[in-house]
Amino acid sequence: MNRDYLITTDNTGDLPEDYIAEHQIPTMWLPYFLEEKEYRADNSLPYQEFYKKMREGCMPTTSQVNPAEAKAYLARFLKLNKNIIHIAFSSGLSGTYNSVRMAARELMEEQPDCRIAVVDSLAASMGEGLFVHKALKQQEAGLGFSEMVQWLEDNKQHICHYFTVDDLFHLYRGGRVSKAAAVVGTMINLKPVLHVDGAGHLIPVSKVRGRRKSLNALVDYMEKQMGSFRDKNDIIFISHGDCYEDAVYVQEQIKKRFGIENFLIGPIGPTIGAHSGPGTVALFFMGDAR
Repeated sequence: MNRDYLITTDNTGDLPEDYIAEHQIPTMWLPYFLEEKEYRADNSLPYQEFYKKMREGCMPTTSQVNPAEAKAYLARFLKLNKNIIHIAFSSGLSGTYNSVRMAARELMEEQPDCRIAVVDSLAASMGEGLFVHKALKQQEAGLGFSEMVQWLEDNKQHICHYFTVDDLFHLYRGGRVSKAAAVVGTMINLKPVLHVDGAGHLIPVSKVRGRRKSLNALVDYMEKQMGSFRDKNDIIFISHGDCYEDAVYVQEQIKKRFGIENFLIGPIGPTIGAHSGPGTVALFFMGDAR
């Protein structure tokens, strides 16, 4: 592995705790707030408890990281390595990327011997996580600092995100659908399929009736979008909002259709889950384009 630089990221990548520990990935936390209490890495609720509270009617909120927090975070890791590549949460969904970029600029002015590159992943949840995973593989293969930054910029548009939600009212709260659409859609069991587009924004792409059809639609989109990257999908990431069985169903459909055997399934953490809600299933893979 190339040890000339450190790869860091945000908790919005939803990488499982054991994965983060195994690969020793420094992870900056975007906080969330629930019942007037602030939660961070040291006191975050188990995801099952978090989603239980959401199902009972609690409405969490989140906050971006400000430049001062980002600077303090990066400064800690400059003591370990003078070169850092930070893979950031989509600028289309949060101002955190800009905060980290500002912090990096200040630190490099103060410490001219360090290099910090902040890459806007334009990704979310385990899409961001998959991007980090692919970067680690490139680092293991020996890619240098500048080569890695270029590789990330060249490949970010190949990280495909498709997901479906079980409760339209969380999308209504986030401004993704109107209240009328949420009410009518719920009445007729309409399930939207959404993706994260090339600008890092959350965009609805279709609607299907029924949960099972919406899960199958994720795999349909995968078949459509993989293109020339079909053989490069050596691992598929799937995240879920406390609905593990549905994530496994999607995994099994992918195995049957494409013969892929390697998967990483993990929960959607509270920072992302506050907006997507319980019952979300998200699929991430590499494709020709988003």
